[in-house]
Amino acid sequence: MCGIVGLFLKDKTLESNLGAMLTDMLITMSDRGPDSAGIAIYGKDNDDNSKLTVQSATPESDFANLQSELSDAIDSTVSLEQKDTHAVIEVPSVNLDMARRALTALRPELQIMSVGDTIEIFKEVGLPRDVAARFNLESMAGTHGIGHTRMATESAVTTDGAHPFSTGNDQCLVHNGSLSNHNSWRRKLEQQGVHISSLNDTEVGAAYLTWKMSKGATLGDALESAIDDLDGFYTFVVGTKDGFGVLRDPIACKPAVMAETDQYVAFGSEYRALVNLPNIEEARVWEPEPATVYFWNH
Repeated sequence: MCGIVGLFLKDKTLESNLGAMLTDMLITMSDRGPDSAGIAIYGKDNDDNSKLTVQSATPESDFANLQSELSDAIDSTVSLEQKDTHAVIEVPSVNLDMARRALTALRPELQIMSVGDTIEIFKEVGLPRDVAARFNLESMAGTHGIGHTRMATESAVTTDGAHPFSTGNDQCLVHNGSLSNHNSWRRKLEQQGVHISSLNDTEVGAAYLTWKMSKGATLGDALESAIDDLDGFYTFVVGTKDGFGVLRDPIACKPAVMAETDQYVAFGSEYRALVNLPNIEEARVWEPEPATVYFWNH
């Protein structure tokens, strides 16, 4: 079943409250998916530095001394902020690829949740309220974000199977539904050199968009192509460094509602996820049309 929420802020005065608003929306969707939850936050862009968000099953040992070891490996200053089972590692942007390779060599057991200039992804097994508390999601600021609470139907209840999925720098995707041709696309994408680490069909959808965009497509173009290429029933909510998009399949059997004001654009699997947003009574509220791409960017 699963529940999706998304929030794209137009009003900069709301940016300090992004995490709190998204968390409230996600908790409201708990009964749509109680086994795991996650949020992608697009925060402040630092022109000189990029971030890797990583997850560990044994954070006490994996994160111990990692900052100094990685700094030595890339011969540059690295910062590390641990948040429960995750850590946000900040490195000079010019050394990002080197840092990613060094990180894999130093701690091969770590899972890379996201890479980019602004994106941070936090996800774990458990109820949204508990996951949010573990990472203090309510305190996070940013320009836009996406959240997901999962009811596993196609893969195991694990952190790897939780959403969001990120397969490209500053890109992420959450999904409600099921792709019927994900295995054939998995093979095609892997032949093209696209790495897919989990068995979740949603990661295949994310990888498809990354692949299309690597060929020069915009996010909007990639979503348009997905209508023809990806079979099944689905609602996608996607994020890029400066954008936020929504797509439903041509049948659109999965619930979805959107709201837009001068301050924000919001998405929820159900309207009740939106009711606590500021000035929601003034919003234009609608159900997104089937096979129609909706996209906003800063």
